[in-house]
Amino acid sequence: MSTCIFPGRFQPFHEGHLLVVQGMMKIHGNATIVICDGKHERGADHPFTIAQRHEMISAALLGADITEATIVDVTDRPTHEAWVDAVLDAAGHPQDPLVWSGKEDVRAMFEAKNIATKKIVPVPGIDGEAIRSAIANGKIDSVRAKIPAGAIDVVMNVTRA
Repeated sequence: MSTCIFPGRFQPFHEGHLLVVQGMMKIHGNATIVICDGKHERGADHPFTIAQRHEMISAALLGADITEATIVDVTDRPTHEAWVDAVLDAAGHPQDPLVWSGKEDVRAMFEAKNIATKKIVPVPGIDGEAIRSAIANGKIDSVRAKIPAGAIDVVMNVTRA
């Protein structure tokens, strides 16, 4: 059986992300969530630290009764190949990895190393950029239903600070 790897920024972890993890668990019985972090300054597109994203993902998974998923993080690397290697390292170098991503460029990086991928189809009405924009503009109530229980608590605590 494949080991599922789900790399992403998770800025923030939203209901679409949770649906992907639930699908991984249902189909394959496992999920390794890889929080990807670049050398970005915090701001509207990067409002949450790695620690905050780890906390919101943990809380969302717990709220969904998912206890078997693994959460790891990886920072940017100088090349795509080095980044793919870092993701695989963080995931424990599984024998039969299957990388789930909605981003064509991410899937292409893994496929270039003969790693199987699965295309994630966006969930209608859930858009990370729109959620970040609402948070940045103080309109968090308009996106509250798009962020899982537990994760919304972390988002609210960060936006109050």
